[in-house]
Amino acid sequence: MSGKLWGVGLGPGDPELVTVKAARVIGAADVIAFHSARHGRSISRGIAAPYMRPGQLEEHLVYPVTTETTDHPGGYQGAIDEFYESAADLLAGHLAAGRSVALLAAGDPLFYSSFMHMHRRLADRFDTEIIPGVTSVSAAAAALGTPLVEGDQVLTVLPGTMPVDELTRRLRDTDAAAIMKLGRTYPGVRRALSDAGRLDDAYYVERASSTRQRVLRAADVDDASVPYFAITVVPGPEPATPIPVTAATGPAPGTAADDRAARGEVVVVGLGPGAAEWTTPEVTRALAEATDIVGYSTYVRRVPARPGQRRHASDNRVESERAAMALDLAKHGARVAVVSSGDPGVFAMAAAVIEESADPQWRDVPVRVLPGMTAASAVASRVGAPLGHDFAMISLSDRLKPWEVVARRIAAVATADMAFAVYNPASAQRTWQVAAMRELVLEHRKPDTPVVLGRDVGGPTESVRVVTLAELDPAEVDMRTLLIVGASTTTAFDTAGGPRVFTSRRYTD
Repeated sequence: MSGKLWGVGLGPGDPELVTVKAARVIGAADVIAFHSARHGRSISRGIAAPYMRPGQLEEHLVYPVTTETTDHPGGYQGAIDEFYESAADLLAGHLAAGRSVALLAAGDPLFYSSFMHMHRRLADRFDTEIIPGVTSVSAAAAALGTPLVEGDQVLTVLPGTMPVDELTRRLRDTDAAAIMKLGRTYPGVRRALSDAGRLDDAYYVERASSTRQRVLRAADVDDASVPYFAITVVPGPEPATPIPVTAATGPAPGTAADDRAARGEVVVVGLGPGAAEWTTPEVTRALAEATDIVGYSTYVRRVPARPGQRRHASDNRVESERAAMALDLAKHGARVAVVSSGDPGVFAMAAAVIEESADPQWRDVPVRVLPGMTAASAVASRVGAPLGHDFAMISLSDRLKPWEVVARRIAAVATADMAFAVYNPASAQRTWQVAAMRELVLEHRKPDTPVVLGRDVGGPTESVRVVTLAELDPAEVDMRTLLIVGASTTTAFDTAGGPRVFTSRRYTD
């Protein structure tokens, strides 16, 4: 039996505006599919993340082009049609195999959405159901706090991609309007509003309903800063109450410190591996000063809640989206703390934030990284000094790099006779890598080489054991475990207080 295709409307941005039915379907689906541009950040996936469950298959549908500039022989339309065909074939494979597919759509699936292209190609072959969502037009009206239309007034929804003359004509002939698809089209939209005599009555709403929402008068918007997810609204009735307009430029510039405060900053912090006393005073101060806390939900919960401080928790697999969100919040004046466990520069968020900050749109956003105690140091301390000499750190996760690369690095470290710490050794989806690592190391190390297993060190369920390489049981290892594999000079011995391990700093030959 074939699976079912769900077109899931997610609403305009706030995860709490996802409908009950949409949340249920997202959690139950076998496959979650979502679109993004080449940068890989999917707004839809970010909205849906709180409702997803571990183990779901994900299909990331990346547009080959987002503008009409392309080398494709069929031009822009040829490239985009080819993409939709291949995406439909990919989803059809899942559906034919009996899997249910939830294709995510920001806003409503049939309102200026990419879902309709999949619907056109798949709905005649597979059972399909559409879950409507709150549109950005409704969210923008809510942000303005004023009706769009009333009585017999007419609302016209227009794409900003229309020719300026046609946009002008339609703006003159309607009572109220919502103009979508802004981004690089905004200069033409502003001109059409002006030519139609509607500019003074128009408002600009950016990322409606999200934590990054901004409301400006359309005339005050900087053309260069307009994202695609923005909308211009011309209400029909006269607003009954003042519209809460965001300051377009922030406080007047003064000193360099004032300017930095006005545009905000991002501070990437390490909370340490578990115990509260392992969070440094420097990090504690940064957390107290932050207006916004951004991070993986498990780590955000470790930060004490403070009145007025906004918290943005998300799934652990959306590092790029999280980094972009933090930088954008800071660009608009927020003091953002991006939280990581351990040290942020060791298999954590510092790399994602610094990499994303290289994008020219974030070049003026200050970014600082505050170090934290690493999980490797914490586990090592519990048994003595297994990392007392040269050592390496390796992540067994093959989510961002192929296993062949991981295996080469394990073999290289084993050959070099260094102790090494193993991060991300296993998860619910990755269950074989620890055994594969053990066999690779046994080609170069003796079976009695000490291995330290530290789980939840510093946390309430802490456990630390020392076994030999030959005894290492992959079934005892999960994502909360860190391994330290000894070198030929690593020694383990028993004491009244438990096992001790050290790697000698001296070589006998």
